[in-house]
Parts: sequence; structure tokens; C-alpha cells
Amino acid sequence: MEKKTILAGISQGDINGIGYEVIIKALSDPLINDICTPIVYGSPKVAAYHRKALNVNNFSFNNIRTPDEAHSKKANMINCLDDNIRVELGKSTPQGGEAALISMEKAVDDLIAGKIDVLITAPIDKHNIQSETFHFNGHTDYLKSRAGVEEVLMFMIGESMKIGVATDHVPLRKVPEMITIETLLRKLRLMNQSLKLDFGIRKPRIAVLGLNPHAGDNSLLGAEEAEIILPAIQQVQKEGIMTFGPFPADGFFGAGSFTKFDGILAMYHDQGLTPFKALSFDTGVNFTAGLPFIRTSPVHGTAFDIAGKGEASENSFRQAMYLACDIFRNRQIYAEITKNPLKHQDIESHNDRNDELPPDIFSAEQ
Repeated sequence: MEKKTILAGISQGDINGIGYEVIIKALSDPLINDICTPIVYGSPKVAAYHRKALNVNNFSFNNIRTPDEAHSKKANMINCLDDNIRVELGKSTPQGGEAALISMEKAVDDLIAGKIDVLITAPIDKHNIQSETFHFNGHTDYLKSRAGVEEVLMFMIGESMKIGVATDHVPLRKVPEMITIETLLRKLRLMNQSLKLDFGIRKPRIAVLGLNPHAGDNSLLGAEEAEIILPAIQQVQKEGIMTFGPFPADGFFGAGSFTKFDGILAMYHDQGLTPFKALSFDTGVNFTAGLPFIRTSPVHGTAFDIAGKGEASENSFRQAMYLACDIFRNRQIYAEITKNPLKHQDIESHNDRNDELPPDIFSAEQ
């Protein structure tokens, strides 16, 4: 398979947060150009402001107009803003939200058009970005709308676990009514497919967490496990998806059971992200599974309180870039090995000898 340079688009996020800091720090390492060609959708003026605030003198962007002008050995930038933009470090401003939206829309336009291969999004402020054209709870809902797909999965990826959430950014009081058999079936099927397609895991093992304390404790503390979660698990098991649970969340993480599974489905945001960030805050990545294109982001937010102080870690953003490129390669491999599938043959049980089967193309975990 011919190796091509991956064009990695980067949306600038909120110009008053730590987005530019983590972008500049990550792209200052020239080794990143061995992985991809970065293209930031932003503003040379804003970048210069942040470089000055951070006292960075040995780094600059290569200004281009379109992705096909990108230099493979440089950090490239497409200017999306006019020179009247105002940076107010550490503040949530309407201008900051507008600038973030302009960058994101332009990057997604190019992503959908195939002008870039993957997208890494720097953090936005979910409040100041709201407008007549943007009325979403965050990147995930926006990208779902732009892609025109019915279902996506917020999938948090780290070295120790891959955990998705059945309900994303919704108030806790709304979670129980959103946990339905149909919702869980869609999320579990999507997680299983993503683990195969995006991570090269041939036969994923998926754990499902309960909604209530102690997974309902035999319906004493809630009936959702018996009436909704377990039937969904049993249904996907019949479809050949190796799914287990529901597990009490506290014991599942406390006993280290999460290490035995390729994917975990949590019922709500904090149930999944609290243990994930406790273990992987500096290196974890947010990946939106189910999109026809690839989008990742760091797991942290705008961090207005430390903006411009040089204190932000770029590790999560760097890992988001690496993961986006890994998934791009994995999808290429998956497409290659599945484009001419062998015709299904029924094999009698007495001839079904595992030692005569070819080895797995993928190991259990990549």
C-alpha cells in the first residue's frame, strides 16, 4: 500500500484559551512532520499574540491559502479571520466564540470536501460559541449534523481504557429517560464497529456499566438494568457482539476489571469521564466514532484560568494528532482487507478445526 502524507487539519478553538498554546507546543517538535502535515485554521495575528505571550521565538507558521499548498515539513496555517480580531487571554468573549466557529466551519468544509484527511479540534467554549447558526452542545453534535448521520459515539481513548458514553452532554436528570433499549443497541453496535474499523481489534470485548448504584442491586435500587440494559446486552450477544454486564461502575473500576475489555459503555457523561480522566487526563483523547471522517480532540477544555501562562500541557493534543493519523491508517487497512471478501462457506462441525484456520489478521489489541 502506497504511503501518503496525511493532511491533518486543526481548528484553532477559542482564541482566548489554551488552544494556541498546546498547538504551538505540539507543532514545535519537528518529529510531528514525520507523522502528518499539520494545517491550522486560524489567524497569523492571533498566533503571533500567543507566541509573544508565551515567549516563543523559534517557531512560526507557514502561511498558505489552501491545503494543497501545505509544506510537508512545516506547520502550516490558513488564515480564517480578519486583522480586527481581538485577543483577551483568559476571558470568554463573543469574539472568541465567533472566531472558534469560523475556524471550525472552514476546517469541516475542507474535511468533508476531502481536502484534508483528518481533523483535530482545539477546545471551544460551549457558551460563547452559541449563535443563530450554532446551537449545539459541542463539537460532537455539530459534527453529527454536518455529516448527516443518525448516531455517533463520544469515545474516550487512552492507554488503559476505551470508554464511550450512551448519553453525551445532557443534564443528569434527563439521563434515565434517554436510556432505552434502542439507544443502547445503536451505541453498542457502533462501538463494536469502531473497535474493528478504527482500532484493528478483530473480536472486541465490550463491558456495559449499570445506571444505578450496584447495577440496581437486583432491582432494589432501580429497574433499568433488568428492564433495559440487560435486554440490550442479550440482543447484541445474539448478533455476535461479545458484550458483558451490566457491571456496577464503582467495583468495575475499583477492582481493575476495565483492563479486561477492549471497550466500555458508560451510561452517562461523568460515569465514564471521571475514571477516564483520573487515569488519562494528560494523554487521553476524545474521538467521535460513527462519522464518515475522522475527528479527535484533547480531553481538556479551554482552561481560561491558565491561558497565556505557559502552564498548559500539550500531551493530550499531541496524542489526539497521533490517534487521528493511526485511525486514518487503520481505516485504509480495513478497506484493503475487506474489499474482496471470500464467499461464505458452511462448514460442518466435525470439520471445524481451529488449528487449521489462518491466524488472525489483527491481534486482540493494537
